[in-house]
Amino acid sequence: MENPEVTMSSCSSHDVENVCSYKQHPSISQEGLLEDQLRRKLKFFFMNPCEKFWARGRKPWKLGIQLLKIVMVTVQLVIFGLSNQMVVAFKEENTIAFKHLFLKGYMDRMDDTYAVYTQTDVYDQIFFAINQYLQLPNISVGNHAYEKRGAEETALAICQQFYKRGIICPGNDTFDIDPEIVTDCLYIEPITPLDNTTVGKHNLNFTLDFHRLVTVQLTFNLKAINLQTVRHHELPDCYDFTLRIVFDNKAHSGRIKISLNNDIAIRECKDWHVSGSIQKNTHYMMIFDAFVILTCLASLILCTRSVIKGIRLQREFVSFFLYYYKKEVPFSDQMEFVNGWYILIMVSDVLTIVGSTLKMEIQAKSLTSYDVCSILLGTSTMLVWLGVIRYLGFFQKYNLLILTLRAALPNVMRFCCCAAMIYLGYCFCGWIVLGPYHVKFRSLNTVSECLFSLINGDDMFATFAKMQQKSYLVWLFSRIYLYSFISLFIYMVLSLFIALITDTYETVKHYQQDGFPETELQRFISQCKDLPNSGRYRLEEESSASLFCCCNGCSEHI
Repeated sequence: MENPEVTMSSCSSHDVENVCSYKQHPSISQEGLLEDQLRRKLKFFFMNPCEKFWARGRKPWKLGIQLLKIVMVTVQLVIFGLSNQMVVAFKEENTIAFKHLFLKGYMDRMDDTYAVYTQTDVYDQIFFAINQYLQLPNISVGNHAYEKRGAEETALAICQQFYKRGIICPGNDTFDIDPEIVTDCLYIEPITPLDNTTVGKHNLNFTLDFHRLVTVQLTFNLKAINLQTVRHHELPDCYDFTLRIVFDNKAHSGRIKISLNNDIAIRECKDWHVSGSIQKNTHYMMIFDAFVILTCLASLILCTRSVIKGIRLQREFVSFFLYYYKKEVPFSDQMEFVNGWYILIMVSDVLTIVGSTLKMEIQAKSLTSYDVCSILLGTSTMLVWLGVIRYLGFFQKYNLLILTLRAALPNVMRFCCCAAMIYLGYCFCGWIVLGPYHVKFRSLNTVSECLFSLINGDDMFATFAKMQQKSYLVWLFSRIYLYSFISLFIYMVLSLFIALITDTYETVKHYQQDGFPETELQRFISQCKDLPNSGRYRLEEESSASLFCCCNGCSEHI
């Protein structure tokens, strides 16, 4: 017989706690008692909140906190969403205003077609933008101003990029070119024009060699303050706009495309004062956000505690099964102790805490990361609402969706992996072959979006009709490509995918009527016939002895 002292010295602290009693070869009556206690302990662990309340009088704190958190997080998200909408609208409206101010003859929705075709039009566009910039304080209806660095206002930069050397004679089919790109910049201060005079070629030493020209770029910085937030009892933000007007002549096709890009940065205003109750409302919102953080912190602690309890009980059950039944517990049974819903709630709590902290910093005007905060709060709210499904799953009539998704997920993932190979093949083929002739196939991203829309039956006729017929061979290939893709994915892949879900749904409904197949864990627990209101669970709660260290001589052998 092996020495018990030697055996116990090689175990970890958890193993000592779990198996200290049955390493001493308890009697048959003690073994039955320990087994009954473990069954009762496992049955209590897998009870729903109502059954736990009947069994030991434990109030469902986690359920109450989750319901409270849903209301609070949703209200918080709605308030922040309305504020973020004003920020995004202010950015978009300023970009549209700048296009009308600095692009000559610009009209809405002309971004893809806005271009010039003559040298005179190029110079007119450039000098029009320069003069509009110099006269901005007198013509703009917004609160736009030049950026200042110290006491001086920043200058507008005109930079042209051209080939270092280029002699091109298309008529003789000859050319001599050095592809090295040279950049030459000219700077114009806002105080340059006097007496409302306009700037033109006669004022500036600025010429373009169109045979070598690659791009012309006008770059300047403006500032503005978003005052519309004042009406919604929020402190305004200060905005920095970095504007770039690009004349693109890379193709040298006779068409120079013009675009205006606006890089926007939100900054804290340096010196501000607002009369009224805006600051008081800001303080109230920060108190509400702090209460949301405390609620999520309590939820995080309770869920973490439950996950740790589940892992400890898992180890206890595995040790018991290994010693008494000489069997390894299947991995699927071990994973039953790790509650994925709690992990989902914990992730949502962490995101809500971080997002709420960031929101408080934004309200205090210490940070301006609106996009990051909206992603955190939006994702956390989605996960909070998904977490409620766990409690609906305790009712047989409401858990059909959960059981179907859980049972179908492995097969769905394998099916999607196979379908993705076919889908990616069509994406690459469509991009290479149809990209030059079809606007929806110009990039891999747009190709994927177009094909996904076709799978769902959206925009089919437009996809066929917009195919250019400049190459009959490519046009014929496009018909074979589109017809084969639609037939394959709608009539076969999508139908098989739906059939896969439907088959799992019917299987789950059958199991609900006739009973689910029992696992080793479920068979072990089912032998415990004690009802939640039997009082047996309260007696075990009052006992201070460990389940596997209830013998008096346990400490002596450790």
